[in-house]
Amino acid sequence: MTQPLSLADVQRMLDSSPFIAFLGLTVEASDPEAGTVTMRMPMRPELERGGPMIGQFHGGPVASFIDTVGDFAVAVAVGGGVPTVNFRVDYLRPAGGAHLMATATARKIGRSLATVDVDVSDAQGRLVAVGRGTYTTQTG
Repeated sequence: MTQPLSLADVQRMLDSSPFIAFLGLTVEASDPEAGTVTMRMPMRPELERGGPMIGQFHGGPVASFIDTVGDFAVAVAVGGGVPTVNFRVDYLRPAGGAHLMATATARKIGRSLATVDVDVSDAQGRLVAVGRGTYTTQTG
């Protein structure tokens, strides 16, 4: 039986990755039994898309956010980081504001693969993107 990851474990793992630390992700909530994780990503100038719509997140950081939060919905249940097999993103509206929040829900964690859905909302609580990922359940 694996030991689920605590919030402190998750934050340590996030902070140990230079890329994820650059994104500034913080874990807000986690429930290994329900297979859910919620994280926050703050706006910073390096994450903005260019052009006349300043103040909006570029799609690349949003996709990275979805992948990371999805990964950790599995990781908290299996006790460590897991590789991504595949994921997709649907952008629903421009994402702007002070931060984004994402909640990942593991729909199925099997012996070798897990499927996770991720909802991303802006600071006003509006759904701005959704994602679905497939991750291995083998840590490493």
